[in-house]
Amino acid sequence: MGEMLALLSMVLFSANIILTKVAIARLNLNLGFLISVAVNVLFAFFLFFIQILFFEAGDLTWHAKGFFLFLLAGFFGTYLGRWFFFETIAKLGPTRASAFQVTNPIFTTIIAWLFLKEQLSSRDLSSILLILFGLFLVSYIPQRSKKGELAQKRKMIYFHPFPELTLKGFVQSGILVALLSSFSYAIGNVIRGAAIINWDQPILGGALGALLGFVLHAATSKSKSHIWRQLKEADTTGVWLYVISGIITISAQISVIASMRYIPVSVANLITLSTPILVTPVSYFLFKNQEGITYQTIIGIGLVLSGLVFIIL
Repeated sequence: MGEMLALLSMVLFSANIILTKVAIARLNLNLGFLISVAVNVLFAFFLFFIQILFFEAGDLTWHAKGFFLFLLAGFFGTYLGRWFFFETIAKLGPTRASAFQVTNPIFTTIIAWLFLKEQLSSRDLSSILLILFGLFLVSYIPQRSKKGELAQKRKMIYFHPFPELTLKGFVQSGILVALLSSFSYAIGNVIRGAAIINWDQPILGGALGALLGFVLHAATSKSKSHIWRQLKEADTTGVWLYVISGIITISAQISVIASMRYIPVSVANLITLSTPILVTPVSYFLFKNQEGITYQTIIGIGLVLSGLVFIIL
């Protein structure tokens, strides 16, 4: 059951990645993100009311620990992790920013082992290593592709090249921000796992986390005073694409939270992050190989698939 929920989450996140690639071309990413998170909140509470009215509502007794854990997960995941990720995109570009997310499962596994006392079998550990290596191969970008991306990004944003290998240079380069993004996401994942153990309400938990994330993003947004004007002037199709994105992402988050009730947090997280096995081939046909798929990419996808099969079977 847990593996199936995590796989459903992976499929939904994969669909969102492809959808976002189309939406970005029509609407500013920051505005689109606020729309998406707002829809996260509305759709999650809508699902919760449907659950109460027509299905088994489960344990609705007040659980203070579970309540605050879900809120805390929203702070680290929905708010802090995404904020650091957008900062990473600004400093490193989208390709290298995404590549650093490969460290997310490593952080999640270590934190879950330390604080949740998760014990993984040798088979699970072997599968995790196999998937991580596969994700590394998929995420690795040849040097010539990096140069092409940097040349393109310099035309779009003010880009700072990597400084000297000093502490100051390490901070300025964007590597620290990228690792903080991955680390924040990992903390959020582990907290969600702890929350669902204390309070078995994945839909309500997803709604609470999304609500706090939206409030924080709206409060700290640099363009919050111009949001309504931007919405009125925005491309209608772009707005609707981000609305759909919001529905997809909160559904994916609820699915992965529910999966953590049945399988270890580190395993659920790794399955969810295996999106390249779907995104890469679909992007190849939809976007005419803009991602630069190579034999190395195909081998990486094969390794990820093998690891998933070992975990599920």
